[in-house]
Amino acid sequence: MTPFGQKLRELRAARGLSLKSMANEIGVSAAYLSALEHGRRGSPAWYLVQRIISYFNIIWDDAEELEKLAQMSNPRVVLDTSGLKSEVTALANRLPKIIPYLSVEDITEINAVISARLRAIGK
Repeated sequence: MTPFGQKLRELRAARGLSLKSMANEIGVSAAYLSALEHGRRGSPAWYLVQRIISYFNIIWDDAEELEKLAQMSNPRVVLDTSGLKSEVTALANRLPKIIPYLSVEDITEINAVISARLRAIGK
């Protein structure tokens, strides 16, 4: 499941909506909506995110959060490390092998370290 898919499912469940009824309202198939929720589809197009925001009547910060979740919800990531240090390439090659074995707590901790480092360098 992707971050966007999880949030979408939470929004839909909180309102007691079926996949089919929501899909009909936003103009996609129930199969596509299910694939988005389960992470079998990549990041949704901008216009679809906007339809979902409108459908749920999401405003300001929550809409921005949903847009960010959509941007970081591609389940098939490709990294180009050409021209970077060998340590970068080694890490990029290691991640797909170890991620399935890390706990949610491990991932949360790693994300916190990365976020703190990015804030420290102004990114």
